[in-house]
Amino acid sequence: MSDYAPTAALRGAVDLSALRNRPAPQAQAGTPSGAAPSGLVHDVTDATFGQMLELSRTVPVVVDLWAEWCGPCKQLSPVLEKVVTELAGRLVLAKVDVDANPQLMQAFRAQSIPLVVALVGGQPVPLFTGAVPEEQVRQVFDQLLQLAAQNGVTGTVPVEGGDAPEAPAEPPLPPLHAEAYAAIEAGDYPRAIAAYEKALKENPRDADAQAGLGQVRLLSRVQEADPVAVRAAAAESPTDVDAQLAVADLDLAGGHVDDAFDRLLDLFAALPADARKPVQERLVELFGVVGATDPRVVRARGRLTNLLF
Repeated sequence: MSDYAPTAALRGAVDLSALRNRPAPQAQAGTPSGAAPSGLVHDVTDATFGQMLELSRTVPVVVDLWAEWCGPCKQLSPVLEKVVTELAGRLVLAKVDVDANPQLMQAFRAQSIPLVVALVGGQPVPLFTGAVPEEQVRQVFDQLLQLAAQNGVTGTVPVEGGDAPEAPAEPPLPPLHAEAYAAIEAGDYPRAIAAYEKALKENPRDADAQAGLGQVRLLSRVQEADPVAVRAAAAESPTDVDAQLAVADLDLAGGHVDDAFDRLLDLFAALPADARKPVQERLVELFGVVGATDPRVVRARGRLTNLLF
């Protein structure tokens, strides 16, 4: 069975399971288990990153991957610290020196720095690469807080020298979204799928319902899958559409996004025109799970367009 269990409407999965399973350091006296000590900015290592993953279930964690030799990193880091500090406990900043922490660099597939991602409920959310203006940082963090609220992550951390601000009230979910979330929590994926499909019937432009539907369908497909058997079947039949779709689901669920897309695009190219539709439909669905603006989706969508035309 797959252990993939994302929160609905989150984007940009990468596989952080190995880091999550690392033992976290002992919490300071008076600090709740899994929470960081009082303060908003933390230097994080390969060994201590598990603590940030756990903290992200309470408050969104912004991860700044940087290096001492990186000029743009030195421009961006003070901006990140300033904006996080102004938000007074609603976000935490985790700073990762990629030269000293190669496992984190590899986990986030940091091909260039500065790279800024977020953790919400233990799941990664890509934010941006490179030094960006302060106003853009504010806009991205506002969007991050909205996404976190939609996924029930609305806590705060204590701020040294003052009390933590009262968390803003979480906006109520639309009724069908609430029904889908309740079904997901109960493990009733068919009911969640039905609720999202009804929401889309009422409003075809409901982006959150579309993303949620794709993720719940993925959860449903991989829930009882035997990875060894699925991969063996695909290896035996390279052009078996169902077998290859099943492996792509497992790859994406495990955070191997490029592997999933490349497998389906290679299959699409190898099939006759009249057999391609299921592969194209699954690609489009998985694009929605990862997020339309994710660079991996942009690349894969471009290749699909070239294959179509």
